[in-house]
Amino acid sequence: MKITLCGSCALGRAGFAAHLDAALAAAGIGAEIALTECMSGCARGSTCAFRDKGKTAYLFGDLTESDLPDLVVFAGLYAAAPDGVLADARPLGALRLKALARIPG
Repeated sequence: MKITLCGSCALGRAGFAAHLDAALAAAGIGAEIALTECMSGCARGSTCAFRDKGKTAYLFGDLTESDLPDLVVFAGLYAAAPDGVLADARPLGALRLKALARIPG
């Protein structure tokens, strides 16, 4: 799984990638974390994308440090879903309201 954070937004500039990487590692979830320049989600900044080969991709916005636990939960569910589709978003807490896009794989 690859997780890409917007490096132009506040969260990306604040070093959130390292916090996410550490939290995922502590949870035993393998992921490649990357920063990229502007992801063009400025209307709902601090964006983060999850994708993996053959899976639906997800884009989240309006993220803050407090979303870290929900991002870890999402990463675990996403890793376990063969096609990346989650049948129930309720375990994602507030993160389920921050989904900007779901892109078929």
